[in-house]
Amino acid sequence: MSSSSPSQVDVGASQPELKRVMGPRLLLLFIVGDILGAGVYAVTGQMAGIVGGVVWLPFLVAFVVASLTALSYLELVTKYPQAAGAALYTHKAFGLHFVTFLVAFAVICSGITSAATSSNVLAQNLIAGLDGVGLETGLGSTGTTLIAMAFMLVLALVNLRGVGESVKFNVVLTLVEVVALSIVILVGFFAMTRGDGDLSRITAFESPEDKGLFLAVTAATSVAFFAMVGFEDSVNMVEETQEPERIFPRMMLSGLGIAVVFYMLVAVAVVSVLTPDELSTINESEGRALLEVVSKGAPDFPIDTVFPFLAVFAVANTALINMLMASRLLYGMARQDVLPRSLGKVSASRQAPYVGIAFSTLLALGLIFFVSTRPDSTVVASLAGTTSLLLLGVFTVVNVACVVLRRKDPRARSFFTSPGPTPVVAGLLCLYLIGPWVDRDAIEYQIAAVLLGIGVVLWALTWSTNRGVRAKKTGFRDIEHLDS
Repeated sequence: MSSSSPSQVDVGASQPELKRVMGPRLLLLFIVGDILGAGVYAVTGQMAGIVGGVVWLPFLVAFVVASLTALSYLELVTKYPQAAGAALYTHKAFGLHFVTFLVAFAVICSGITSAATSSNVLAQNLIAGLDGVGLETGLGSTGTTLIAMAFMLVLALVNLRGVGESVKFNVVLTLVEVVALSIVILVGFFAMTRGDGDLSRITAFESPEDKGLFLAVTAATSVAFFAMVGFEDSVNMVEETQEPERIFPRMMLSGLGIAVVFYMLVAVAVVSVLTPDELSTINESEGRALLEVVSKGAPDFPIDTVFPFLAVFAVANTALINMLMASRLLYGMARQDVLPRSLGKVSASRQAPYVGIAFSTLLALGLIFFVSTRPDSTVVASLAGTTSLLLLGVFTVVNVACVVLRRKDPRARSFFTSPGPTPVVAGLLCLYLIGPWVDRDAIEYQIAAVLLGIGVVLWALTWSTNRGVRAKKTGFRDIEHLDS
């Protein structure tokens, strides 16, 4: 179906416009808050276990790849300032409903896997925080899994109440995230001033598996990418942003820059405080890695009793945003007759998409349980890696779409153009990081394949049901407002 079909025009015209409430400062805080959060807590330990003291380098490389992809997003969002993001760009570039569906469902799945990752990081920090204040829980990995699953149920209940996110609330949560990471950075530099830290360790490359520098950094970059995602969510706020063509490029790139500065300073703090032996085993701590830095770097201050709860607060925000996004997109796709209409049912009392919420929550619970029962897999690493895998696939398609639309729709005005062949370079880099040569765990491919397979089955059932019924046609009738 053409993106300019009458049905699309009619549907779009009948809808009121969103209120443009976000200026440059609020947009910047939204982007920074979306990038910061669970990522750095989830992957720092794993990365340190791969490359040792140069853990800052994969963060830098991931920033470069993310920034190159962000340039493609900026070209597309200023050319097509509607709120459907990757699905919109894919549909305009290729016009194939199934390809658009795969991209949209991959975005949904990435939100679910990211929320499942966050719930495990939250559980680990909550247990550490309770132990730190003298409430010895004695909970092991089983207890962590149960708390993570319980938290997912709490998120579902919150989501069912029809929570309305406000920009002001996001500002508060972003400040909490910044404070928590600032504590880690300050503790690292404080330890160095006391002689308990060693800055020279930041150049010490160590690979427990005897990988070369290139292979080890590449593997760590594929892990670090989980900490850099989030910037792409901001394109869904374009219809609520004042003068998006003018302020989006500057704010998105500034947000990415602020995030990578925080991440690299955190990496320096981690490497400076922990010894090489501690660094080689820090991956076993998973989501508690930064807490170990705070506990060791400032033993005479009660910071380590406060830090876990700050981390819980920051990570909970990430998970809530992810699940709200996933259930909202499921609702939108069901309304488009791309998925079964039952997934789009809305509660009359709460006006919340309760079937979509239940479906996404069940998928998240299943993921947490499945990975926790795998003897050779760590929950946080597996789920974070799957999130990166899914989004790298989406980013590859978006970069290709950027190139295609330059030729297919040259008359569409863009207020920002990605320099020369940048989309091609970004697409190739994202595609490279998807492959098994970056030492990606097989379970990540398995999880991604099962999730997308579930979506394909639902799509096929919907297509089969709607085939031949003119009133119900499987396709994106109003792709510009898919997530509204």
